[in-house]
Amino acid sequence: MMNLYTIGFTKKNAERFFTFLKESDVKTLIDVRLNNVSQLAGFAKRDDLKFFLKELCGADYVHSPELAPTKEILSAYKKGEMPWSVYEDKFLNLMSQRNIEKLITPKLLEDGCLLCSEHEPHLCHRSLVIQYLNEHSNLELKVKHLY
Repeated sequence: MMNLYTIGFTKKNAERFFTFLKESDVKTLIDVRLNNVSQLAGFAKRDDLKFFLKELCGADYVHSPELAPTKEILSAYKKGEMPWSVYEDKFLNLMSQRNIEKLITPKLLEDGCLLCSEHEPHLCHRSLVIQYLNEHSNLELKVKHLY
């Protein structure tokens, strides 16, 4: 059984965000966002995250855009042009085409944490990544959502 966490940075200040990660003993924050340098991200921008994670949590930062939807899929969903069920199907198919189960190593996931912007995981692609890996890899993931 492998521990894996997920977190969204919205609706959290920096103190709460980094406290969650530190208390969970996260070893690697795995950024599954398409855009990891948005000005809207505040403390969760790529370069700031790398610094804060190392200094505050002793953790590493990895950007894994192969675990993010395409701009087209994400945009259609965000604009309301695509319901969650279609988004889910398209994203699961995309991960299958990318063979993410072969790209993502157990070492990366062990005590790792998937990062996205969404506060709650149930309508976020980070939950779909976990669902896909549970179904298509030999990994047995014990998942805890931090929010």
